[in-house]
Amino acid sequence: MSGEIFITGSSTVEPISTAIGELFGEERGVIPDVEGPGTGDGFKKFCAGEADIADASRAIKDEEKAACESGGVEFVELKIGLDALTVLTSEKNSDVECLTLDDLYGLVGPESESVKKWSDASTLGATTSLPDADLKIFAPGTESGTYDSFWELAIKKKAEEKLGKDKAEEQKLRPDYGGLANDNEIVDSIASNPTSFGWVGFAFAEKAEGVSEIKIDGGDGCIEPSKETVADGTYPLSRPLFIYVNTAKLAESDALKAFVDYYLSDDGISQVDEVGYVSLDSAALEETRSAWADASK
Repeated sequence: MSGEIFITGSSTVEPISTAIGELFGEERGVIPDVEGPGTGDGFKKFCAGEADIADASRAIKDEEKAACESGGVEFVELKIGLDALTVLTSEKNSDVECLTLDDLYGLVGPESESVKKWSDASTLGATTSLPDADLKIFAPGTESGTYDSFWELAIKKKAEEKLGKDKAEEQKLRPDYGGLANDNEIVDSIASNPTSFGWVGFAFAEKAEGVSEIKIDGGDGCIEPSKETVADGTYPLSRPLFIYVNTAKLAESDALKAFVDYYLSDDGISQVDEVGYVSLDSAALEETRSAWADASK
């Protein structure tokens, strides 16, 4: 088998692609090179033709599609699993167990720069009585698909209602926290600060020590993130995970097609669950496999 495989993009999806890549390497002798700088940065490389596969924790944006088109990159989008944006605080912060979407807007929405304590979020419509304690935010930066997903799922609706679409899109989340690119660094920072707040993907949160997962109330009561609530869609901050494959590169590399075939096989796709994320149901997985079969003819 000939050809190298370079995968870039989401740090959330990176563990899945890495695990599948290692299994593929054991069977076929080719181990993909996998990195996780973030979904946005990954698409920049992918659309410039520098990568074979882009891992993504959100769907590709219109401007990224345009960049791919300008770069002559044709691709197929493949949904490979499900994730929960898991909101965290330190395990020492027993005062916060559940937050509403209004609370999240007050804490980290585009108007929240003046919110220095948890309790200050009430000035922006927070509906939960929050502690009179310093708010320390440790969360993904703007290059991250997890940042974009949090905006889309938790903040966007209220931001557009209050500010209008253009102004809301311009600002998105409060700009005064230092975004972190590494999920493990986010988790460690949250664990080490007793009044912390942040969010990461489900698998990172489940394995973390020293943190507490905060339930989310999207209007139907407080729901904790779990494989069950993500799979049935009741957890409000659930999202799909993707890989994007440069289909033009299939002609250049025997290894690339073989790798994606393996990725979507029963042995490969089982790693989604093994790594700690949520598997697609049989109908959704069949859609993904059909999309790949059509694209790789």
